[in-house]
Amino acid sequence: MDFELRAGEVHVLFGENGAGKSTLISLLAGANTPSAGEIRMHGAPVRFANVHDARRHGISAVFQEFSLIPTLSVAQNLSLGEEPCTAGLLDRAVVRERARAMLADLGFEIDVDAPVSGLTRAQQQMVEIAKGLRGEVSVLILDEPTASLTDTETQRLFELVARLKARGVGIVYISHRMQEIAQIADRITVLRDGRKVTTVDAHATSADRLIELMSGRAIEQIYPRIEARPGEVVLQVEGLGSPNGVRNASLTVRRGEVVGLAGLVGCGKSELFRAIYGLDPVSEGRVLFKGQPRTGAKVRQLLDEGLFYLPPDRKGEGLVLGFTSRANITLPLVHGPMRGRGGWLRKRLGRRLSSTAAERVELAPRNLDRPVGLLSGGNQQKALFGKGMTRDAALYVFDEPTVGVDIGTRSALYEVIRKLCEGGAAVVVISSDLPEVLHLSHRVYVMCRGEIAGELQGDAISETRVLNLFFGSSESNP
Repeated sequence: MDFELRAGEVHVLFGENGAGKSTLISLLAGANTPSAGEIRMHGAPVRFANVHDARRHGISAVFQEFSLIPTLSVAQNLSLGEEPCTAGLLDRAVVRERARAMLADLGFEIDVDAPVSGLTRAQQQMVEIAKGLRGEVSVLILDEPTASLTDTETQRLFELVARLKARGVGIVYISHRMQEIAQIADRITVLRDGRKVTTVDAHATSADRLIELMSGRAIEQIYPRIEARPGEVVLQVEGLGSPNGVRNASLTVRRGEVVGLAGLVGCGKSELFRAIYGLDPVSEGRVLFKGQPRTGAKVRQLLDEGLFYLPPDRKGEGLVLGFTSRANITLPLVHGPMRGRGGWLRKRLGRRLSSTAAERVELAPRNLDRPVGLLSGGNQQKALFGKGMTRDAALYVFDEPTVGVDIGTRSALYEVIRKLCEGGAAVVVISSDLPEVLHLSHRVYVMCRGEIAGELQGDAISETRVLNLFFGSSESNP
């Protein structure tokens, strides 16, 4: 691996899960030691004993996995390891004032006295970024920093990146989001199978070309053509409202079709299906599932009746990270088919069903008996998909199905969606990734400020029409 970072540039590392991005940044940040070659800073060779040593040289990393201590306050986390003392005692006033100044400089509005455990994931991400910018930083590494941020928070981060560039800070940036890369990257290094493919000028390289370099496939091969065979209505929602911000939402989903639910972050699209699935309360309206009233039904009932919901936060809600992939995949079955006489678990059945499910989602057999927390993000997402493949469901709802995964994994998961739909299931794809919605959906509902702003079907589905509905424009025609 040869890699060069210049002062005052954003250099994106681009590659599939397992391509070597995380390994490379762990070497640059001092978390691991190279077995060959050398690292140079300002032309002089350096060798880092640990992360703290790398930070002393001005290299700071914000990893995808948070390093915050949940039981401590925001201020305490931001001073951790560099606590200010007066006469040998911790100066709490300075800790709090320093934290306020750091967050204010970044434009983040967070209570410095709040325990980290009480923050949203987006707020925790902001604290993690602020923590990475302590002291004099000459190299900043950002690993999927916007995965949990809203569009507004993302723009604040990009403004911060611009200020750091102007100060001469070199930024190593990892993201799978093509829109982000186009917006902030100066140069892009493409990795595949632990090796550098090439380094390109971001402004002179198209998204299609990047995908070809990364995966060896054209973008047309990423999104499958899904045949629509609309059948009976599986889900009907009428005038649904919820205290979580959803108002007067109505929609219909049929067997044999993919229905997209699009909108900006915070528009209410995830909240709508959380209310339908029983995760959030319903304040008005009604839900019919397979023709039966199921307004306010419990999650267990809907799951047993054939509604599978995949949450957007695989680590917080979808998976038990200490369990193996096999245990996670069979988890929905432990109070059903896997429970035998006398309450004993039918382990042989569980192994057979989990192996079949893993094959359907292209999860390698070697990963089935490993703790899912040790797998790459793409393999974790495959394990999450696998939870819905152990028995046939009438309706599959995939909420942000490819967040934080590479193009190769996306292609595999899209193929799962195609087979489910063409096999007669109803499929809903909830996504903030507009190309994903445009390429996969037969019908699209667009949400804006908690309401369904419009419905598009077939050839009427276009980027311009969807964007107009995103922002509440009455002009739904290009």
